[in-house]
Amino acid sequence: MSRKQVLIKGTIILTLTGFATRFMGFFYRIFLSHTFGEEGVGIYQLIFPIYAMGFSLTSAGIELALSRSTAYYIAKNEKHKAAELLLTALLITEALSIIAMLLIQRYAGFLAVSALHEPRCEKLLMILSYVFPFSALHSSICGYYLGMKKTKIPSVSQLIEQITRIGSVWLLYTISCAQGHPFGIAVAVSGLIAGEICSSLYCLNLLSHEDELTFTPRAFTSAFKKYAGSLTGLSLPLTGSRVMLNILQSIEAVSIPIKLQLYGMSVKASLSTYGVLTGMALPCILFPSAITNSVSTMLLPTVAEIQAMDERSQLSSLIRKVFFSCISLGSICCAGLLLFGQWIGEFLFHSPSAGDFIVTLAWMCPFLYTNNTLLSILNGIGKTNLSFFINAISLVIRIAGVLLFIPKIGINGYLWGLLISQLSIFFFCLFYLHYYLQSSNLRR
Repeated sequence: MSRKQVLIKGTIILTLTGFATRFMGFFYRIFLSHTFGEEGVGIYQLIFPIYAMGFSLTSAGIELALSRSTAYYIAKNEKHKAAELLLTALLITEALSIIAMLLIQRYAGFLAVSALHEPRCEKLLMILSYVFPFSALHSSICGYYLGMKKTKIPSVSQLIEQITRIGSVWLLYTISCAQGHPFGIAVAVSGLIAGEICSSLYCLNLLSHEDELTFTPRAFTSAFKKYAGSLTGLSLPLTGSRVMLNILQSIEAVSIPIKLQLYGMSVKASLSTYGVLTGMALPCILFPSAITNSVSTMLLPTVAEIQAMDERSQLSSLIRKVFFSCISLGSICCAGLLLFGQWIGEFLFHSPSAGDFIVTLAWMCPFLYTNNTLLSILNGIGKTNLSFFINAISLVIRIAGVLLFIPKIGINGYLWGLLISQLSIFFFCLFYLHYYLQSSNLRR
């Protein structure tokens, strides 16, 4: 199968899975908002910066490094080395995730009060801590199979995770209500754990049938000695970038309700606004990005392969095709959300505020959907530091919108900050890729 066919096939599989999971997640958000209210959803959303930070520290960088290294060894027909890399990744990520779990359990109260400024998050963080060992296992195995371009396995595991998450929350809530002891929004956090457990078991079952893998202490020890240094060295810049970005995102997330209170809102109203924005409007805006996210996932190993083969004309052609496809999709979605965004907010979420947010955020779509793929191309050609720098500038703009404009004009200050930040990513990426391709042509 040609490189183009592999890219298209992988993108289609990941896109279909992405749409399926987002479709389920879309109605899951509706269920959460109707069941637990806007304030409950806002409190639930507050814990995700901690979740993202924990995942970045334990798994995210290693997953990307493993995917890229696996693709390299598979291309050289050295699958046994890719298998040993996976064993090394599993050992490192599981050790880190257990440490993260214990630290969050110990300091849950401190994080809830000092970092999230919401004491009610303490219980949610205690429950959330148990997700990391399973998410580390799941992400490492998915990184391995994505490097092999076997996108069906990560896709099925994603479906299993989403179905289990939603089904377990619905079941637990139904049982608790029948017994007269509703769990509240904490049940949604339990669903995160259930989803990761089931998807991890599915992935482990598949690994048990891989001939190159041997799950023995000796195999783990041997692989660790060979590849721990190289895998850690490759993943550290990626991990550092993700951690720094998550710190900025956490500052942003925690500051929004606080600055809304400075604008004049009550605590309940500020949390409700935050819940509507992050739990209802943004998921709606991001729904079509299942396509561009799938393209981005497949682009990283593909671009790395093209660069290694020094096929610059193919790289230039690929970038142009991806760019025009994504910008066209974003423009169509922008028009659709401008026309029907208000209706979506009022009919599906029973929230006029959600409709207002959707209409305002619709202007981001052409840039938001294209930016994912442009950043993935930068990572694919090895410009991870530049990718981090561009993302950091974008987040600084968003944080400026939170700190400077929300106290003066309310949540609209943040919405316009989001739009400006996406524009900055768009033009920075385009400028550098144009420069990169032009300089490559001059050298030839």
